[in-house]
Parts: sequence; C-alpha cells; structure tokens
Amino acid sequence: MKLAIYGYGNLGRGVESAVKQNPDTELIGVFTRRDPSTVKTLTGVPVYAAADVLKFKDSVDVLIICGGSATDLPGMTPVLAKDFNVVDSFDTHADIPKHFAAVDAAAKETGHIALISAGWDPGMFSLNRLYASAILPEGKDYTFWGRGVSQGHSDAIRRIEGVQDARQYTVPVPKALAAVRAGETPELTTREKHTRECFVVAKPGADLAYIENAIKTMPKYFSDYDTTVTFISQEELDAHHKGIPHGGFVIRSGVTGLDKSHKHVIEYSLKLDSNPEFTSSALVAFARAINRMHGRGDVGCKTVFDIAPGDMSAMSPEELRAKML
Repeated sequence: MKLAIYGYGNLGRGVESAVKQNPDTELIGVFTRRDPSTVKTLTGVPVYAAADVLKFKDSVDVLIICGGSATDLPGMTPVLAKDFNVVDSFDTHADIPKHFAAVDAAAKETGHIALISAGWDPGMFSLNRLYASAILPEGKDYTFWGRGVSQGHSDAIRRIEGVQDARQYTVPVPKALAAVRAGETPELTTREKHTRECFVVAKPGADLAYIENAIKTMPKYFSDYDTTVTFISQEELDAHHKGIPHGGFVIRSGVTGLDKSHKHVIEYSLKLDSNPEFTSSALVAFARAINRMHGRGDVGCKTVFDIAPGDMSAMSPEELRAKML
C-alpha cells in the first residue's frame, strides 16, 4: 500500500514512524505548505510542495491528511477526497456530521473513498462506546480523558498576554472514576468529571495574577473546571513537561436480567506516551482498511463504525481466525 502524508507536524512525523512498523506499507512522500527545502524528514523520505500533490494522484493508494481540525481539515479533506482516497483525524465532535456530508459528496463525485475522524477519540473510543451500548442497552456511558496534555488548551494559554510557554493537563476526578468503575451511574457535571492542571512560564515582569485569572475564567476552556495554575521556569517545563502523553477511559455501566439485578461494567483504557504517535498508528491501520474497501468497489465517506476489524489488520482472514479469534 503506497501512502503519502499531507502536512508534516507531530502527526505527520508519527505516520512516518508508523509506516516503518507496517511492512505492507510504503511512504512515497510528504507534502507540506512550507518550503520543501526547509523540511527534513525523520527517514529521508522525499518532501514536496503541497501545491504539487495532484501530480501524484495516480501513484498514491491513500493520502493521510495531518492537519488541524479547527481550520485545516474542514477545507482540506473535501478538496483532496476528489482526487485521492484519504484519511483524517477530524476531532471536533459536534461538527462531524457536517464534515462527513462535505467529504462524502466530494469522494462520491469521483469514485474515491474517505475515512474521517480516525484516531483514539474519535476513533477507538467511539468503537468501544458503540460496542458497549449495543451489548448493554440499559446502561450509561462515561468517557474520561487523561491524565494527559491537551495541545489545544496549552495553545490557548500561550496566547494570553505575558505567557512565554505553557502545558495543560486534563485529569479525571478520582472520586468520579471510582464511582463509575464500581457500577454506579451518577449524573456528573463537567466540573465533577475532570480537573485541569496548568504549568505556565511567564515572561519577565508579567502580571501573574492577571495570567492566572485569564486562564481560570476562559470560557469553553477552563471556566467550567476546577483549574490549578502553577508558575514554573522554562527549564522546569523543558525538563518535565515536553512530552505529549495522553489517554483515558471509556466505561459503560449496565444491567441485565428480567429483574435488572445483575450489574456489568465494560472498560476500555489507553495510556499513551505520545498522543500523536498513537493517533498516527491508528491512521495507518484505518488507511489499510479503506484501501481494501476501495479495492472491492466501495466509495464515499466512512467513519470507524463502517470498518470491519479484519480489514485493519495486516494478517489474512485465515491468520486472524487461527491467531486472534
């Protein structure tokens, strides 16, 4: 399977690494909006200008689009789906139906296949929410994220006047997590499910009280959470907070039996040293699936709900039945 990367940040570098772990894949190039001469890849794969991507439309099986959900993917994915089979990791949950419709129309117009919102949430967490709710229809879902770095929230802090650098961690509330794991079905507010920890490097002479208040009162990001702000030096941040770990839990508590007397808890968890590298690994597996589906004549936009698990694996159906079933 011949892959190409469109966009070369943390996610693109993760895809490049993942290809090395999948012998049935080959990376033919990276496409960037930057000057290609300024971009050095991890493995020496060629770098091309994003404007030249159409020159490769007949030599790429799947183009993996590694852009941001806020401004990149809503425009990129529909445009590129007209000429390529594509995968993206669009993660703005509320806008997925709109994004799906745009990509579906573009892909069907030219007979291509596309997969949107692949990764771990949306993605693997979505699948586990579906499996659990199908098996335990009388129950309640809970999703906890963290402890992990939120790149979007960290960026929001860095945009505050007087901030030099910052990392923000999303942390599940232990009491809430323990209650759900015990089979209880509490009604939890946003504040009761997660807290936010902020480590901030202030510029010399900055107003620390102003920065802390600006963080804690920021709507949509921090105002609905119990938030702690800790000011540290750049050296401390570089030494202890440079990674991008993440993870979380999908839990469903449900009951079975005519008298509903038996409780069940389904839990799926992830603990990730590198959020982008894990997401990239998922993108490569899903790229394999849509490549196989397209080979069978399937077109249009798909989500992880449309993918047969066997299509994601490099193993043959015979191997899967012998080793995995």
